[in-house]
Amino acid sequence: MPKALLVAGVSSGCGKTAITLGLMKAFTRRGLLVQGFKSGPDYIDPGLHRLATNMPSHNLDGWMLDQQEVTRIFQRYHEGCDLSVIEGAMGLFDGIGAQSEEGSTAQLAKILDLPVTLVVNARGMARSAAALVQGYARFDPDLRMEAVFFNMTGSTSHGILLTQALHGQGIQVRGSLPRLANLQLPARHLGLVTAEDLDRREERLTALADWVEESIDLDALYAALPEYTYPTISDRGVRIPEIRIAYARDRAFCFYYEENLRRLRQAGAELIPFSPLEDTNLPPAIQGLYLGGGYPELYAEELAGNETMRSKIRALCESGKPVYAECGGFMYLMRSLTTSSGQEYPMVGAFDLTCSMESRQQALGYRDVVWSAPSMLGQTGTKARGHEFHYSRIQGEDAAASQVYQVSDRSGRTTASGGWRKGNCLGSYIHLHFGSNPDLATNFVTACAP
Repeated sequence: MPKALLVAGVSSGCGKTAITLGLMKAFTRRGLLVQGFKSGPDYIDPGLHRLATNMPSHNLDGWMLDQQEVTRIFQRYHEGCDLSVIEGAMGLFDGIGAQSEEGSTAQLAKILDLPVTLVVNARGMARSAAALVQGYARFDPDLRMEAVFFNMTGSTSHGILLTQALHGQGIQVRGSLPRLANLQLPARHLGLVTAEDLDRREERLTALADWVEESIDLDALYAALPEYTYPTISDRGVRIPEIRIAYARDRAFCFYYEENLRRLRQAGAELIPFSPLEDTNLPPAIQGLYLGGGYPELYAEELAGNETMRSKIRALCESGKPVYAECGGFMYLMRSLTTSSGQEYPMVGAFDLTCSMESRQQALGYRDVVWSAPSMLGQTGTKARGHEFHYSRIQGEDAAASQVYQVSDRSGRTTASGGWRKGNCLGSYIHLHFGSNPDLATNFVTACAP
């Protein structure tokens, strides 16, 4: 029977990603089939999960998706594995806002009926750590918190002290993990460094697995985890692939929800990866193009230098074939990109807009989207949900482009973000989750049909 472990944190930066990756790698090298999941809209952690487990990781988000869809995604990939490890986001109760649990790890735990193992950065704490843990455990009486990992402990005696402080409180201490300077994962402006750019990958993952294995009794942990089985789910039949859609996948463009790709395949698309950095030709006989997000600003010189690819994509955009671009992909379709150092580089030029990297983030948060005009993803009135996070700012106007999104943020306020349609190209800073509207993938594939 497959087991499940949900690892949450008291806050961002408490070490839950390092512990999660260490657990995934340690159990995988013991021969278990480990399936990773990530609470919330983050792209970077699922990519790191893939490195640790050799399996794609999947996002579970209680705001972008309804509860039934969250459960279906979890069931689909939990079935058949030995252990599912779900990594939380931010702090346990952090989600869409101060008065709502939507989008939080706590909400996800209740949707899936899973107990929580809490990661606590215990640096500089002793008995106070027990008070903190009890506060988290009692905040929501409908949530089951069964165990804790104490991170950043200073010594063996410190870990013993923390364990003694929680004695008799009904919460099991699963391990005390010492602070080690060489375990820190590198970060940059959107979060941790992506799996595609992480240096010394195997060395880092092995070190994390060793750290976890030396600090946690993995046999006892696995034995204590409950078995979770769900009724077999029934998907709509997968169509025989008839439509070839290329999608950018390399160091510059690596932000995709795995569920988006699955839904496109289910709708009848054959997805062919290519690299705007390395390739000089698009895949042959394609009928559509999907440009995901990522870090084009870090590779602007290389993208600009691949003039052959830029011209091929510009020609495809002008041909009338559907092109959908999100965030970094949208930036790539603009006329130019100015990096944080002030250097301007030419991009594809499908949109007569420019973008520049700013020192402060320009947008962050969930987005509600309603189509105000038709596009390849939906007709007027189509609704979907997504997430937006970027440091770049659009400049200029494209008289031939029109806005087709009405966008509101988590509090219902209208935002300046939108979807720009030009011909049959749709670009936006918002990453839509196709699970929020099952018609999006079907509409895209249908629009690509000759």
